[in-house]
Amino acid sequence: MALDKATVARIAHLARIRVPDRELAALTGELTNILSWVEQLDEIDTSDVPPLTSVTSQELPRRPDAVTDGGYPDQVLANAPAPTKGFFTVPKVVE
Repeated sequence: MALDKATVARIAHLARIRVPDRELAALTGELTNILSWVEQLDEIDTSDVPPLTSVTSQELPRRPDAVTDGGYPDQVLANAPAPTKGFFTVPKVVE
């Protein structure tokens, strides 16, 4: 896809980028080259390529998803104001 100066000027206007007239020709060439490169990418058959989810093949280490009590109830309740039978106690707020 080849762009002309008018199209590049319109794109620059829509993007609110001031491009002097003397730079329009060079910018037109650069944008045309970029669009040509993107068109070349469309020609590649990627139907048998799996989607890329990560740039590295390394998997993150995972721990088992298991609920535990932490094994330290005494330490957890050490700063509680009034623990009862291994639980926190809170004042009644609803009558």
